[in-house]
Amino acid sequence: MRIAIVTETYPPEINGVALTVQSLAQGLRGRGHAVQLIRPRQPGAAAAAEDDVEVSGAAIPRYPGLRFGWPARRRLERLWRAQRPDAIYVATEGPLGHSALRAARRLGIAASTGFHTRFDDFARFYGVGWLTPLVFAWLRHFHAHSAATLVPTQELADFLHERGFGAVRLLRRAVDTHLFDPARRREALRLAWGLTDDELAVVYVGRIAPEKNLELNVRAFRALQQKRPDARYIWIGDGPARAELARANPDFIFCGTLRGEELAAHFASCDLFLFASLSETFGNVTLEAMASGVATVAFDYGAAREHIVDGVNGRRIACGDADAFVDASVELAVDAARRQAYAQAARNAVMTLSPQSVTDHFAELLASLRSAA
Repeated sequence: MRIAIVTETYPPEINGVALTVQSLAQGLRGRGHAVQLIRPRQPGAAAAAEDDVEVSGAAIPRYPGLRFGWPARRRLERLWRAQRPDAIYVATEGPLGHSALRAARRLGIAASTGFHTRFDDFARFYGVGWLTPLVFAWLRHFHAHSAATLVPTQELADFLHERGFGAVRLLRRAVDTHLFDPARRREALRLAWGLTDDELAVVYVGRIAPEKNLELNVRAFRALQQKRPDARYIWIGDGPARAELARANPDFIFCGTLRGEELAAHFASCDLFLFASLSETFGNVTLEAMASGVATVAFDYGAAREHIVDGVNGRRIACGDADAFVDASVELAVDAARRQAYAQAARNAVMTLSPQSVTDHFAELLASLRSAA
């Protein structure tokens, strides 16, 4: 098939959506499909592939390094009239994505969309919670114009069905268990953090931003630190809250944004992953921690609901129960045997989540929409 993928985020930007879209695009190309990637031009990025199309964009306020694309309906119509794709996937709900849906509709091409981010949830973390119902109404309007809305969990599919979304289809996420592997643990990294093998490295991976419930992460770490004064908190990522967090917690270790083998080595060199966020649609980092053999504490939704069995391969805490989250974090910090048992069971639980199987399912979904058009 010839497939057009429209996205407003893509590496070198680092976030779950960008990396998921990259994995899908690379997987499809690896399976012999012709993929045309349409995305905003990114300053300093490597040259685009031959079939890719770069459009104008602008920086997202308060998120350095992230961009959105300006509308490009007429350009996309010309492009797709000249070389018509069999299917179109619109990964993001910004101006570029909306214009791509309009172009697809005018040309009669089946277009699916991805629901990757709960933007309606974000509003309350930035002092504009009154916008939440308006943002959700926009998301429903946006996805109503697609042939199918693809989501990563059954929980999210049910949530959207109940709120008037039409054709919602499940496309599960994968994790590269060859990249994220406990064998990548590095003694030299731990020594650089001031830790021996017996001491405790707690890790945070993701955007360092208000919507990530950072206060609870810090609270849980300070509580476990009372029992494990040798513990160090390793922060991987960047975002608008990093500077303030670093000023308030000078003992935290900030590693910046990491990718690929460097990220995998940092993950595997840690012992406990605390994921207090309640604003994810999935949370790829949960799978990466599990694959890396790192015991995880997370709330009961998204990737954790799909893949963590509480008390078997990690701790899955009732949503919003901050006290239970802290208690579970302390419990695992002081119980090395349980932490190690969860880590091994977590690794085993995600071994079948291959990127290849997700790519094949994605291609099948797009083909079925083409047939139904």
